[in-house]
Amino acid sequence: MSEASSRALLERLVGFATVSRDSNLELIAFIRDYLAGFGVHSELFHNDEGTKANLFATIGPLDRGGVVLSGHTDVVPVDGQAWSVEPFRLSERDGRLYGRGTADMKGFIASVLAAVPAFLAQPLKMPVHLAFSYDEEVGCLGVRSMLAALARRPHKPRLCLIGEPTELKPVLGHKGKLAMRCEVHGAACHSAYAPYGVNAIEYAARLIGKLGEIGDELAHPEHHDGRFDPPFSTVQTGVIKGGRALNIVPEECEFDFEVRALPGFEAQVVADQLQTYAEAELLPRMRTVNAASAIRLRPLSAYPGLATPAASEAAQLVARLSGSDDFGTVAFGTEGGLFDQAGIPTVVCGPGSMEQGHKPDEFVSVEQLHGCDAMLRRLVEYLAQA
Repeated sequence: MSEASSRALLERLVGFATVSRDSNLELIAFIRDYLAGFGVHSELFHNDEGTKANLFATIGPLDRGGVVLSGHTDVVPVDGQAWSVEPFRLSERDGRLYGRGTADMKGFIASVLAAVPAFLAQPLKMPVHLAFSYDEEVGCLGVRSMLAALARRPHKPRLCLIGEPTELKPVLGHKGKLAMRCEVHGAACHSAYAPYGVNAIEYAARLIGKLGEIGDELAHPEHHDGRFDPPFSTVQTGVIKGGRALNIVPEECEFDFEVRALPGFEAQVVADQLQTYAEAELLPRMRTVNAASAIRLRPLSAYPGLATPAASEAAQLVARLSGSDDFGTVAFGTEGGLFDQAGIPTVVCGPGSMEQGHKPDEFVSVEQLHGCDAMLRRLVEYLAQA
């Protein structure tokens, strides 16, 4: 297999339209074959349907822990966005590389793959592990099966570097997330006789109002952590559905809400408070009209926050690799909390900025991509000397 630049590899990766709702298997096959061309074996961890897969590969000694380079292969949709370029074909203009996933986060994956020959050229004393996942964008779902498999192995990785876009500045923390669906079941009737029905939308509105009160409480200064923006845990309702016609008291309503929780705050507390309010205040009133009325909370997805100590081996190594000890936090979530929960200390550091992520005309600068290449060259030197 001949060597390829990170730009050339990014062009190939962007060409795979790995939107989370679709399969990522063509991209995974490309990476597997690319690695096989250098004699590197890959393990695949498929989802239950066999339509998606994680990939894990190791370069270097197998009898000890090492450094994980982690990235997700899925991207967000482009539907309804006004792109000026073809989103799934790499294009360059004014030192910027445009395409869906260039920043979030195929740029990092491309740099990792481009570094494979350099990793192989050295007799590494500590291994490097490549971990590429699916369905990060819909709740950090895919990586869990790969982490479960790693937990059963005798040599746990010593640390993980997740290449989400941070402009190559080391990030030690982010909030966790809990996404929930609330389903309200009332009783329908003609709107002329509204008091004889149970209006599911109106009771859903009361629940949403309660979430607002909980969010206001979390925003009080005593709950702040100044490392984050905003510096408190947040609650918001993002989707609501209900009703069939204005002259029918609605029987069903459902809404989705999320909690973005500071590290150390258990997001489930919010759902528990809402459940208590529903059972103590709303359901008794609903059931005096219709005994079958119900309010149900159902989890949609969740991942933990990240809070890696600045003095940790992981933080100090990434500071050395990136050339910066200006540690920060980010508002968006990553798979880092799951790696950390699995006992693998984690730092987030990668090329590009999330300011461009999820937007039309997403891009990573050529300078940032080259900076990531340089960071990985320093990692090669470290692993050869460790």
